[in-house]
This record gives sequence, structure tokens and C-alpha cells, in this order.
Amino acid sequence: MNGVIESFLVIGAVVAIGYLAGRTRLLGAAATEVLARAAFFIASPALLFVTLMRAELSTVLSSALVVTAVTSSVACLLYVPFGLLRRRPAAETTVGAMASGYVNAGNLGIPIATYALGDASKIAPVLLFQLAVLTPLFTTALDILAERARGEKPRLLRSITVPLRNPIALATAAGLIASGTGYVPPEPVLAPIELLADLAVPAMLLAFGISLHGAPRPGRSPAGMPALAAIVVIKNVVQPLMAVLMGVLFQLRGTELLAAVICAALPTAQNVFGYAVRFEQGATLAREAVLTTSLLSFPAMLAIVALVT
Repeated sequence: MNGVIESFLVIGAVVAIGYLAGRTRLLGAAATEVLARAAFFIASPALLFVTLMRAELSTVLSSALVVTAVTSSVACLLYVPFGLLRRRPAAETTVGAMASGYVNAGNLGIPIATYALGDASKIAPVLLFQLAVLTPLFTTALDILAERARGEKPRLLRSITVPLRNPIALATAAGLIASGTGYVPPEPVLAPIELLADLAVPAMLLAFGISLHGAPRPGRSPAGMPALAAIVVIKNVVQPLMAVLMGVLFQLRGTELLAAVICAALPTAQNVFGYAVRFEQGATLAREAVLTTSLLSFPAMLAIVALVT
């Protein structure tokens, strides 16, 4: 339980520093966009490559990966009918879908797995599925939808080759190839990549904290409240319950079941906000989803640990 508390405190501290930077205008008016773009184009690809390169793919291809794939995918898909019924813009619906199932596996999941579960590798299936599948899929979709929102009509060839111009997708592919072949770049090449990778999470957290200054209370707008409520219900309630059912179905017990449920109960990742800012689509909804699901997931995860352990 101490691991859950410590992880939230660490993240909260960095977000608070970002908020103070925004309040004092320390980094200028464009700080949120600059940090988000730096994370998207430079730091996040480096982090994805290093993480996937070092992943032991054979150790994560298990029942836990199936549970993660099903619960995350279903959670994302559950939001789509809501967005369509309310006739929300396609890009905003895409952001809402990502916020409903894309969990904070990196800067929350890893420390929680380390301290609460005693094994950081428990988060590996979630990281692998999100980095290798969800991230390239959603960022590619947002790239195409952002062009259409600007009044541009991308040609078929350009749409098909979007993943080849997406740094997230390229880094994911390179990391998986390196992991599968056992290739490790020479130290002079790997060292700067690792250094840039360390920037990804702090940059996203700072950008998120800066964006909170002057932002209205979550769900304040009539249009935003229903969307936020839908994400909260899916992310904080439905996804953990699906993990319980899937875990029982696959006969997971003890720590394995606890790991599956905790991973599903993690809040919306700050990455979602970073991508929303990068593509200028649904940033307000993403920010409110990250903040609200994080606040609600804290007591929920404490209860899960207390009940199962």
C-alpha cells in the first residue's frame, strides 16, 4: 500500500511544480505546447525504443497480456458509441476513447508494481500492449484526423504512410525489432537515447501541471461533463471489473490476479494529454480525464490492495 501512496506523491509533486511554473509564467505562454511537442517528437520515441528494446518479449506473452489486451481494447471501444451518439468531433471521440482505456503504466504503474507487488515486471504486459499497439494506432488516427480538422484532405498514399512519418510508431517498430533480434546499439549511440528518454515523463507531467493553471473545474461545461463522466465510469469502474472477470476466467490467483486488477485500475495516462496537445484535438477533455481519473483511482487502488492482500 505504501507503494501506491509514494507513486501518487511523486507524480503530484512534479505536476505541482508544473502548476507553479504556469502560475508564475516561468516558461512563457507556449510552455505547454513546447514541452508536449518535445516529448512527442524527441523524448517519447527515445523512451519507447529503450523500453521495448530491453523487454523480454517471451516473459510477457502470457495470460496477463491477454487480460490487458482485452480490457484495454474493450474500454477504449466502449467510449466510441457515446461519442457517436452525442455527435462529437471524430478527433475528440478518439481522444476520449484513448483516455478510457490507456492507463498510466509508466510513471505510476512501474513504481506501484515495484512497491505494492514486489515485481516491476508485472507491469510489462501493459507497457508492451500500449507501446506496441495502442500508441501507434491512436497517434496515427489523430494525425489523420488533425489534418482533416485543418481543412486538409490527405491523399490515400499519405494516409497509408502516416505510420512511417510517426515518430512514436517508428520508435515502437525499432524497439520491437531490437528486442526480437537481441540487438543493442553501441554505447555512444545508446547513451544519448537514454538521456533523452529520461525527459519524456517529466516533460509530460510538467506540461500537464502548467495546463492546470487557469483551467476551469473538470466537467464544468455542459458539453464536457457527459464525456468526462463516461470516461470516468469506463476507466475507474468498468475496466477494473473486467480485469477481475478476465482474471478469474484465466484462473489467475494471488499476486497475479492483484497485478491484473491494479493495472486495469490505473488512471488515464498523461501521454493522452500530451498527444491531444500535439495534435490540437480534445486537449481539454484529455486534461480533465487525467486529473479526475487520477484523483478517483487513488482510493480505489488502496481499497484493492487492502482487500486482496
